[in-house]
Amino acid sequence: MTAKTTFKPVEVPSFDVPSLLDVTSTEDPCANGTVGNGAEDSWPDMSLTILKGCVLGSIIATAVFGNLLVMVSVMRHRKLRIITNYFVVSLALADMLVAMFAMTFNASVQLTGKWLFGYFMCDVWNSLDVYFSTSSILHLMCISVDRYYAIVKPLKYPINMTKRVVAFMLLACWILPAIISFPPIFCGLYTTDENSLHRHKHPELCEFKVNQIYAILSSSISFWIPCTIMTVTYFAIFREANRQEKQMHSRMGNAMLLSHRPSKDLNNLNGELNSGGSSKTLTLNEINTDHLHTPTKDKHMMKMKREHKAARTLSIIMGTFILCWLPFFLWYVITALCKTCPCPDIVIAILFWIGYTNSALNPLIYAYFNRDFREAFKNTLQCAFCSLCRREPSDLEALDFRRPSLRYDLV
Repeated sequence: MTAKTTFKPVEVPSFDVPSLLDVTSTEDPCANGTVGNGAEDSWPDMSLTILKGCVLGSIIATAVFGNLLVMVSVMRHRKLRIITNYFVVSLALADMLVAMFAMTFNASVQLTGKWLFGYFMCDVWNSLDVYFSTSSILHLMCISVDRYYAIVKPLKYPINMTKRVVAFMLLACWILPAIISFPPIFCGLYTTDENSLHRHKHPELCEFKVNQIYAILSSSISFWIPCTIMTVTYFAIFREANRQEKQMHSRMGNAMLLSHRPSKDLNNLNGELNSGGSSKTLTLNEINTDHLHTPTKDKHMMKMKREHKAARTLSIIMGTFILCWLPFFLWYVITALCKTCPCPDIVIAILFWIGYTNSALNPLIYAYFNRDFREAFKNTLQCAFCSLCRREPSDLEALDFRRPSLRYDLV
């Protein structure tokens, strides 16, 4: 995320203690009806604050513990230690840090109505928010590139996606976001002179009003360019995946026909094949269909299914990301370019938290759409909440043998 909404200080709901004591004094409680009405009017505000705190707290807790579960599960289970999941673990770390250092400060502003941590910490919050959000987006872009080579160019995948290349890509995901976060914000290059003076006069406000140049550059690096790359790569991935799926089902259908063909039809077929003069005929027992199900081909089939499953799961993550962050970045660019386009603070807050929710949704997507992650989560939670659990991490390879069908899916 690359911007902060303008928060205006509002009065925190509170009870007037002396007034409440006056109600219970010897005076007639009906003599001053405004006291009771003021106390009653404060209850809806208090209830709204409590409800808001529960909702925001649940989003933060889901993002922190969900992404932590992703990292622990990948480290504990050998089958999940593949190159793609290196990006997934790093993405989970970025999402968890968004929840810890961006959502928490934003929640405090939403609940209290003002910034409580001073001028310097406002810049720290803005910088960390931009940094971790951009890092999360770049991780999704790298994942799409990884899946592109795995599905569309599988022969080049072991050559191009080595551990050294992956390490370089991960390093770039954590270093490049710093260019558009810490230097521009701490040097004041991101905002206008008017807003800078206003912030010094009102340290209780944490406004992040950006100038047009920073809005275009930061949104392009943080969202528009990565989103375009992800869209192009996943379009090519789905086209290739559908082609391979049709080819796989066609081969399976041919294998089923040959393995269940009656001996009479086979003998007729052999007679046609040997009509050129050969007297040799083949019987059903002499037809060998074992080559259709060799261990090498079965292993290749399972690997293809696993790649398709990972690609589809991660494409759902990408689609969720676009739905969560596209409204915010549209507002971000439009309001920066159009000075006469006001937007209510409640709408801005909703756009921010819809984007924040994306960091909490990724672990839920893994658990719902990917069986390997679902089994790993279950095993990790069982060992985490059972103090007597002494068993080793479950072998997720057994999942392949529990699937009687060669149809690839996400569950």
